[in-house]
Parts: sequence; structure tokens; C-alpha cells
Amino acid sequence: MGDLHAVFGWVVVGLCGLSGLYGIGLSIRKSSPGTTFRIAITVAVVALLIQVGLGLASMNFEDRDPGNQHLFYGVVTSITLAFAYIYRAQFSKRPALYYGLLMLFLMGLGIRGIMTFGKSF
Repeated sequence: MGDLHAVFGWVVVGLCGLSGLYGIGLSIRKSSPGTTFRIAITVAVVALLIQVGLGLASMNFEDRDPGNQHLFYGVVTSITLAFAYIYRAQFSKRPALYYGLLMLFLMGLGIRGIMTFGKSF
């Protein structure tokens, strides 16, 4: 399960990055996001939630120590998703831009989480 978490982390980073760039591109072109954009965001967020679940399962069932920093970035990712859900009404004003920036931010958190595996503060 830990190996799946490690490999799937890069998949999630890629999904977040691609959907974020897609949203920024739509915003620059001043196009309204369609069904494809909503599906891309949904797939990236579901993959991210699965990744967090795999990390928790790996830590609990395989008794792995991810390090404090790696765990910190997992918690910050979860809190970021919670705040995005809370502020989803504001995101509807300019969804392509806001969701695009959110996904790029989550991509950055994912990269930092991968880089800090096994390290403590």
C-alpha cells in the first residue's frame, strides 16, 4: 500500500497540474468552464482524496513513519480541500481562475509532500 501511495502521488501531482493549467488557460481566454473542466477538477480532487486515504492507511496498517514534514503537507492538503469546499460559493464567480489556482496550489503541496518524505522538522 505504501508503494501505491508513492507512485500514485506523482499521478495526483500531474492531474492537479494539468487541471490547474487548464483552468488558468480558460480564464486567460475568458472562456466559461464546461463539462470537461468540471470533470477534470472532479477527477483530480477524487484522486487527491484517494491519495490522502492511501497515506493514512499506509501509516496505520503498515506502520510506516512518513516523517513530520510529509505528514504536515498531507494535513495542509486536507485542510485546503475543506476550505475550498467552504468557499465554493465564492469560487462560482470566476470558477476557471479560482479552481485553476487551487489545483496548482495543491500540486505544489503534493510536490513538497513527495520531497519531504521521511524528513522531520
